[in-house]
Amino acid sequence: MTIQPSDQPLLEWAGDSLAIGLFEDAVELTGELATLDQKFSGVLKELIAEEEFKGKANSTIFTRVNADSPVRKLILVGLGKSDALKPDTLRRAAAAVARVGKKQKSKILGFSFPLWNNDPAASAQAIAEGVELALYEDIRFKSEPVEDKGSQIETVDLLGFGGQEAAITRANQIVSGVILARQLVAAPANAVTPITLAETAQAIATEHGLQLQILEREDCEKLGMGAFLGVAQASDLPPKFIHLTYKPEGTPKKKLAIIGKGVTFDSGGLNIKGAGSGIETMKMDMGGAAATLGAAKAIAQLKPDVEVHFISAATENMISGHAMHPGDVLTASNGKTIEVNNTDAEGRLTLADALVYADKLGLDAIVDLATLTGANVIALGDDIAGLYTPDDAVASQIEKAAETSGEKIWRMPMEEKYFEGLKSGIADMKNTGPRPGGAITAALFLKQFVKETPWAHIDIAGPVWTDKENGYNGAGATGYGVRMLVNWVLGSEE
Repeated sequence: MTIQPSDQPLLEWAGDSLAIGLFEDAVELTGELATLDQKFSGVLKELIAEEEFKGKANSTIFTRVNADSPVRKLILVGLGKSDALKPDTLRRAAAAVARVGKKQKSKILGFSFPLWNNDPAASAQAIAEGVELALYEDIRFKSEPVEDKGSQIETVDLLGFGGQEAAITRANQIVSGVILARQLVAAPANAVTPITLAETAQAIATEHGLQLQILEREDCEKLGMGAFLGVAQASDLPPKFIHLTYKPEGTPKKKLAIIGKGVTFDSGGLNIKGAGSGIETMKMDMGGAAATLGAAKAIAQLKPDVEVHFISAATENMISGHAMHPGDVLTASNGKTIEVNNTDAEGRLTLADALVYADKLGLDAIVDLATLTGANVIALGDDIAGLYTPDDAVASQIEKAAETSGEKIWRMPMEEKYFEGLKSGIADMKNTGPRPGGAITAALFLKQFVKETPWAHIDIAGPVWTDKENGYNGAGATGYGVRMLVNWVLGSEE
């Protein structure tokens, strides 16, 4: 599929389907749209009246045009209130159109959408992202090719966006990272392992000229990563500590780290996940690592003037005669001791050593992403990630980045007195606290392993996966966090 900008006038465009975006408070056809309606013998006005189209965000209607028309079908999509227009409005509307266009077997699809904030580049990028993300399908594990029946969109024309080739290229680069993250999360645990995560990092490094260091078990032992290795010790697969680095030419404006939880399958350990626990979905417990590698792929192509370290302590959490026991005491690489009162709270143990490692790199900020707690899902639902940080500046940067990407996030409190629930009688802390405020105590646990660097933790347990089509995400892995992370890094150039 080719997405391309076009200066061709709306009234002269020819193709299979023409999509027109209309605001909720401006459904009436005026100006060029009124002329277009006359050209098509009043079919637009008639369609709006018959379908009682109100321009609600992402609502769509379509109709066939007469056989002699250069346009076979017209698609109307709602954009909501004009004063609420955002890049994500265009992204979601474009996704809705793309799905209709595909179902209607449109090979050539045209878009006539308004500008957001008089910014053609941001608008074109959002539309292109919406189309590409909505049309992505993961059929890697099907035994036979899926018959397309001629329903593949081949060309997308963005009318009125002439000269925005760079914005569309930028969208392609970012989407490539989102799709990588989706593929990693969606793949089963026998396909994505600590070994294959390391191989994915190697492929990114090779293709885009990044630096890569893989620490093996022996390397991690030398660094005293007892928390990470405690989780890894029951698996037959070796742990891999992944450190992928993007460095710009010249002196970087900032030095950042993105850390992703990389538990490729979580059995719960000896505190095994029971019936109704969702153990069959635990292939996605490496969603943080997937977002980290997806962001690496995108950022390597975008080439910002920012140095970025992409880190993941990758392992399985399994059960064997070598498994850590409830009650064991682990020593992290900063010397802090942890009483393991629940082996199913393993992600924070892997992140602990990753945070200590990153904190020593002399960075301006660290952000970690993890499918860390069910408590965050209880608090914020399936669509919203939780943001936990004591640093207002980092919080503001992440919130701004998420607003641009359209990925929902909400800052949660870091209630220091809740750390009392993590205190241990025999060690510095336990790895879980009381049930109330579980997502907050998880964040407070992580905070113990960052000494100097401004830091934020993002709990993505909810939005990493969706059970039904949602916006520009089909059912399954969403690739949540990639676009937000990219925006955060690019914003650090300013």
